[in-house]
Amino acid sequence: MSTDSDSVIRIDYFSDILCIWAYVAQIRVDEMLSQFGDHVEVSYHFFPVFGCTQTRIGEGWKDRGGFTGYNRHVRAIADRFEHVDVHPRVWLDNAPRSSAACHLFLAALALLGQEGVIAAGPRPELAGKSVYEAAAWRLRCAFFQELRDIGRLEVQTAIASDLGLPVDALLERLHNGAAMAVMCRDAELRDQYRVEGSPTYILNGGRQKLYGDVGYKIIDANIREILNRREDQLSWC
Repeated sequence: MSTDSDSVIRIDYFSDILCIWAYVAQIRVDEMLSQFGDHVEVSYHFFPVFGCTQTRIGEGWKDRGGFTGYNRHVRAIADRFEHVDVHPRVWLDNAPRSSAACHLFLAALALLGQEGVIAAGPRPELAGKSVYEAAAWRLRCAFFQELRDIGRLEVQTAIASDLGLPVDALLERLHNGAAMAVMCRDAELRDQYRVEGSPTYILNGGRQKLYGDVGYKIIDANIREILNRREDQLSWC
């Protein structure tokens, strides 16, 4: 890759923790970070596509079988991708009432990294992920693979304990409203960038938006175009 060695682009990545497409897309995010390394800086934002699962699935899918129909839909998507596993009873057993509870927990965890309470960078023992990235992935796996109700605080804190995180410090950010402030800021950014769904990649200060089941080659091409162009040259993306 021929780029200015000092070139770094910011990618705002929006998703819902319960979104099957974001679960599928994680391998693309991992590949992007592996390929571009220090040339990209990913800022993660979570917003509630599944803010009320009873409304979105129970009522929204009522004419297509409700939660049973949605279970078939999710399993059909997962069957298309060899790199993800989905439990046959997903969305039928222990379905979270809302994804917002997970997002609030992750906001508290993000604060610990920003405040220096925990190391914010990648860790070899976590396959090169940061603690924040590892926690988000474990929450997704706990739901899609293990049928755990990740909307419950005790499930979230159990995952935090498994990662060796300071649970009391996390709970304090939940109790004092700091985590809620982070989540509200993410909601403001979602509206600012006019994010339509999960997952969405925002690049180039909002000039480029990649939404949904986007293939990795498209992500790669957009990043390379930004990194390789001269400052006096317009982007062709």
